[in-house]
Amino acid sequence: MAAPSARAQPFGQTEINWDKLDKTKFYVVGAGLFTGVTVALYPVSVVKTRLQVASKDVAERNATSVIKGILRTDGVPGLYRGFGTVITGAIPARVIFLTALETTKVAAFRMVEPFKLSEPTEAAIANGVAGMIASVFSQAVFVPIDVISQKLMVQGYSGHTKYNGGLDVTRKILKSDGIRGLYRGFGLSVMTYSPSSAVWWASYGSSQRFIWSLLGHGTDQEEAAPSQSKIVLVQAAGGIIAGAIASCTTTPLDTIKTRLQVVGHEKRSTAREVVKGLIKDDGWKGFYRGLGPRFFSMSAWGTSMIVSYEYLKRLCAKDDLM
Repeated sequence: MAAPSARAQPFGQTEINWDKLDKTKFYVVGAGLFTGVTVALYPVSVVKTRLQVASKDVAERNATSVIKGILRTDGVPGLYRGFGTVITGAIPARVIFLTALETTKVAAFRMVEPFKLSEPTEAAIANGVAGMIASVFSQAVFVPIDVISQKLMVQGYSGHTKYNGGLDVTRKILKSDGIRGLYRGFGLSVMTYSPSSAVWWASYGSSQRFIWSLLGHGTDQEEAAPSQSKIVLVQAAGGIIAGAIASCTTTPLDTIKTRLQVVGHEKRSTAREVVKGLIKDDGWKGFYRGLGPRFFSMSAWGTSMIVSYEYLKRLCAKDDLM
């Protein structure tokens, strides 16, 4: 398989480009694969969201107490509040994201190639640009799903309204705010997820290549293609590094966005008011509410997602590559 640049050739043994994929198989198998990953990691999102919206007087101030509270009042189903809404919207959002990601990545590699940068730098720029653009495109679908699911996640918690499912949330939002209510926090979502996606994919692309260079790939030390197990381990390590970096840099914006999206209809706070409230309650550390679950979520999700994603690409490679 031809890689984006001559210097990327050794790494090209581990990567399958967009034009080499069976698209139909990619989308169908991918929908099932990522649904499974979402099922496994969804409870972390519920815990993270509850921590971010908790009022000052709520006793549950850490992840452990939130989990215990949910299990005590709702049992295991409480950890999956809003899941149906998320999984319904996640499939089209993911299709848009992955299509934009892969097509943009190819174009970005071609754009940076003439500058003769180091391979990790090329990968960081190309993957970062692709991740940001893909995130912007997918927000049109993702934000309404995010607004609805987060209201379901925190219903009845810390004074938040109770609902009878996703349709009830949608109906009440449309009645009080119209269609713009479903896009509450859209600007902050773009400001949060786009940089987060850019940082994640840039970190993943560059860290992977850095790890491969440490292992001797791309030098005379080792010419043979790496084993599948080694490829998976390097990709998993890249996912962990990327999740750690992205979570630490974007949690403050995510906290503000989440609070804006779950606020009751009668309390239409602005971003400035949310910021003031966080500082008043907890000082600057309030912006990092839910950092632990978000760190775990982004690292675990990123690692699971990227290993599944790269496996999906190998599984859906056209027969002439096999």
